Amino acid sequence: MADQKQEIKELIYIVEDHEVIREGVRQYLELSGYAVRGFANLKSAREAFAAQVPSLLIQDVMLPDGDGFAFVKQLKEKTDCPVIFMTARTEESDRILGFELGADDYISKPFSPKELVLRVQAVLRRYRNGSYEPSDGLLYVGEHWMRFDEQDHRLEVDDNLVILTAAEWRILSHLIQNSHHLVSRSQILEECFDYSVESYERVVDTHIKNIRSKLGDGPWIETVRGYGYRFIGHERERAEV
Repeated sequence: MADQKQEIKELIYIVEDHEVIREGVRQYLELSGYAVRGFANLKSAREAFAAQVPSLLIQDVMLPDGDGFAFVKQLKEKTDCPVIFMTARTEESDRILGFELGADDYISKPFSPKELVLRVQAVLRRYRNGSYEPSDGLLYVGEHWMRFDEQDHRLEVDDNLVILTAAEWRILSHLIQNSHHLVSRSQILEECFDYSVESYERVVDTHIKNIRSKLGDGPWIETVRGYGYRFIGHERERAEV
């Protein structure tokens, strides 16, 4: 049984219409121990997602049958699969758009295959690592409650199941870990994205806006203007003091 578990590999999808790049990345990732499937267009990628959601998606932007950004936007409405954009589009606006859509990383062509593997490993490691477990699994703010379950990667708010993107999950998890403490935008970038560039700080604001929208009416996240954010939910024991 133990040997069978060791044989299970994390599955990665690559959506890239350039065959040489697609096959080169596939081979390099397979040598690094991953199971990999490559797709030349969005149609085949959609069909694959309908059958099985991978551990990670590496997504080109410019494809013959559509736009990779639009594809990921639709994908994030249904799954929290982590995404790395891999594209020749290097404008800052494109990078910011990629992160705002829920991307976990963005690598520009041409790139080193070794660098891509390191980025893949970093994203999967951040996605796997759960680090917060309230004593009874519940958090409260006012009349609202939240069950934040890192182990099962499940979030419930006021009897509603909430679906977060991988990036949103990491941000909320980081805020909860630092509950009632101010967390700056730059700290969120460094801890959740491995980025500390000031021009990307509005990406954090966009993610926070999306998280708040999904969490509903409860004032879970407080804005400290000019500095950052603070999670103000608490465990029941704290509320009864």
